[in-house]
Amino acid sequence: MTRLIIGVDPHKQSATIEVINDRETVLGQGRYGTDTSGYAAMLAAGRRHRERVWAVEGCNGIGRHIAQRLITDGETVIDVPAKLAAKTRNFDTGHGRKTDPHDAHHIAVTALRTPNLRQITPDDTTTALRLLADRRDQLGVTRTDTVTRLHQLLLELIPGGAKKNLSTTQARTLLDTVSITADNIVAATRLQLATELVDELTTLDAKMKTATKQLTTLLATTSSQLTSLNGIATSGAARLLGDIGDINRFPTRGHFATWNGTAPIDVSSGDNHHHRLNRAGNRRINRTLHIMAIAQLRYDTPGRAYYQRKRAEGKTAMEAMRALKRRLSDTVYRQMTTDVTHTTQATGPGGHTGATLNSSAADPNPRTSTSEKSQPEPANHQPKTPPTTNP
Repeated sequence: MTRLIIGVDPHKQSATIEVINDRETVLGQGRYGTDTSGYAAMLAAGRRHRERVWAVEGCNGIGRHIAQRLITDGETVIDVPAKLAAKTRNFDTGHGRKTDPHDAHHIAVTALRTPNLRQITPDDTTTALRLLADRRDQLGVTRTDTVTRLHQLLLELIPGGAKKNLSTTQARTLLDTVSITADNIVAATRLQLATELVDELTTLDAKMKTATKQLTTLLATTSSQLTSLNGIATSGAARLLGDIGDINRFPTRGHFATWNGTAPIDVSSGDNHHHRLNRAGNRRINRTLHIMAIAQLRYDTPGRAYYQRKRAEGKTAMEAMRALKRRLSDTVYRQMTTDVTHTTQATGPGGHTGATLNSSAADPNPRTSTSEKSQPEPANHQPKTPPTTNP
């Protein structure tokens, strides 16, 4: 029985599919809605073919809702990155127009020609961690914007304004000292808006506290030991687990470093060769690693000793920081791989998403192809005064 690929070009309210065999012969096409009836019709059209595999574009983005519904109904789904499908479309013969039917065709062809594409699994605890971490970050952004607007109003109400780190209690005390005349409508409006902003800050602080408590509770249900690393708090561990998901999708720590933007890439022009960082990496993971690096530099940690050693070798502060972030990337990769290994040994291959006896998690010495050595024993070393929260 030949394997059939069902390429899916997903959208919010519709999905276009194309069915091809291993010779790229088109066996069926269709466009369906993503509502209940449209999805049922699409699923029925796909189930007419045996030995089928659904290839959905962007399973971590716009295609997530379609992929998860297919998995719930017992279908096999693989993720086709949009960049790979775009390359297939660019090198294909013909007019190269970007329409939904053509996109579905190129998604299916990409899935057929590309080996080792990631098979999608049902959402688990890591997805909940990512959602809560996103929510907490959004609250933090909103709070920063609110504080900025409050300081602007306080500067216009109080000579010299207020100090930088201002609590809501201190802000209320300052506003109580503001005296305005009855006919000064501008000052009265500023005072009213400032009072409302303080109330908003009180609400945001309570929501952030609740979000942090939820992250701590949910993180405790996992087998991850990321919080034992120096310089990482609950929110950082949740961000790593939520965004990375299955660590086994990275064959080596070098692949992981390239994904998060801490691995240098070679750049050459004639006889001049140098390295620069890839700016296309995951910026949220890169930020988490940067916070870990800053926290380690503040205390007596192996990371601080490594940074000082790089500075003694003649590297600039920026170059030494980049080297430290790369070292921390390798440490995170090793710790997550170890966590998966321990979970697999305790519960079997199904104990963790993506953990199988043939995966890199089953090997205590994963393949490495990087020049940097891993940081020695990050989980067992405790700083003199370990930080309790992210800086």
